[in-house]
Parts: sequence; C-alpha cells; structure tokens
Amino acid sequence: MDLNAVQMFVNVVQGGSLSAGATRLGLPLPTVSRRIRELERQLHVQLLERSVKGTRLTDAGARLYEYAGRGIEVLEEARQAVVNDQARLKGRLRLSLPPAFEPWWDLLAVFQQRYPDIQLQVFTTERRVDLVEDGIDVALRVGAIVHDSMIARRILSYRHVLVAGAKLVKRLGLPTSVDALHHFPCAVWSPGASPAGRWRLGKESIAPRSVFTTNDYAQLQRRALAGDVVTELPPFLAAAAIRSGKLVSLLPEYPLPEQEVHLLYPSHRHPSTIVRTYLDFCQQEAHIVAEAMHPTR
Repeated sequence: MDLNAVQMFVNVVQGGSLSAGATRLGLPLPTVSRRIRELERQLHVQLLERSVKGTRLTDAGARLYEYAGRGIEVLEEARQAVVNDQARLKGRLRLSLPPAFEPWWDLLAVFQQRYPDIQLQVFTTERRVDLVEDGIDVALRVGAIVHDSMIARRILSYRHVLVAGAKLVKRLGLPTSVDALHHFPCAVWSPGASPAGRWRLGKESIAPRSVFTTNDYAQLQRRALAGDVVTELPPFLAAAAIRSGKLVSLLPEYPLPEQEVHLLYPSHRHPSTIVRTYLDFCQQEAHIVAEAMHPTR
C-alpha cells in the first residue's frame, strides 16, 4: 500500500473534498486525484464517491479511514516528538576517541554543561572503528585520513615533543644533535606488534635505539618520568612535567611532524542537529584543547 497516497486520502476526508485536501497538502488537485484513484485500483475497492458537492466515503473508505486516520495521527505525533527533541537538543551522541587524549575530556565536560540533555556515549580505542558498523556518530582521528566514505572536519593541529626525564639528563647529559640520540636509551610508540619505526626530527630521520615499545603513551610518559628513556609524547602529557622540571624538552630546533586532529562522520548519513551542534561546538571551542598543546605554558 502506498502510504503517501493513504496520507492524501486522509487529508481529503478531513478536508471534505479533493480540492480542500489538495490545499491542505500543498499539492496540485490533479496529482491528489490521480494518486487516490491509483490507491483504489491497488486495493480493488472504491474509497470515495465523487460529486460536484464534494466527496463522500464509501463503506470501504470509512473502514480505511478509521484505521489510517489513527495511524497518520500517531506518525505526526512521532514526527513532532523528534522535532521537539532536536529543537531542545535532547538525545544520545555516540563518540569514538583515541585513549589518553586527555584534553578532549575537558572539552566534552564543557559541552555537557552547555547541553545537559545530551547523553554522551564515548568509546576509547586505538583501532580504526567502522563508524557505521559500530554505531558511532562522530570519531576523533589524529593523523592522515584515508576514508573516502567519511567527511572529515579539521579541528586543530599540534606536534609531539621529544623528552627525557631530568634524572636521565643528569646522568647522560643533553643530546646536541639528532645523531647523538643513538647514545640514549629510547622508548617508541608503535600501533601494534610491528617493530619500532623512525622518528622524523626536523629534516632529519633516525631509527632510535629502542629499549621499549608500546602503543600506550601513558606508559611512555611513566618511563620517561622515571628517568629510563628518551621518548616522544603528546604535549598535553608532557606539559606539566616540563613546567615542574621533571621532564626536559630535547632538541626543540628539530620539531617532530605536525599532527592534525579531525572529526569524522559518515558522508552518506545526514547529520542530526545534535551531531551538527557537536561539530560546530568543537570547532568554536578548540582553544580548550589547544591550550593543553603548549608544553611551556
């Protein structure tokens, strides 16, 4: 059964004539008349008796209107409920974040203060989630974007910092060049079981003498603070320790590559008002995260 035609039929009955129903729907009269005749042919019954005075329900038409009228009302109530929820931004927002991206939690706290009726569900994982399959509305990604089926909105960029614990610097001194790092024990972030990669420092590249490899930046921070290793850290994991003197920034004249932060959402899914509000909020309030990206502040 053509539900659009049923809705036209209900409006014609409520309006008292085909022309009144067409006016209620904002459609041309011939279109409404044709669609209702097609509905009658589909059901093999006459629903309306037409005359110059208007329309009158047949017995079959009255039976259909009894059920369809209630159904149309329920659908309209449901539509209005969804519209109202969106208008006051009430609902659920499902997000994906990489682990240990601490400044984003501060941003989310401010977001919920502003929109207290939005329920957040946040999943942290290193793996590249399938937004559609995993039911994620928006994912935060650091680094290159390779998904053609996703829309990526750039939020900010930052650089990791090369650091060592004050105890290690006191014992071995400061490296004065990239090559000098070969004489220091290093710890390297790696996404999986693959061997440790290279560090790009300025225009130079080095395969560090890695004594420890992990995909957990919190553990790299812990080993650096203990004075065991030289490592790279996101600036928000190094900032407080650099300011207190527990960590020392190394070779600042040889910066690590820039990291870009994007928010991703499916290109084929029309973003809800809640999703659009979240995207705009993150772009407008990115300074909350950016302030944590300056290790010397």
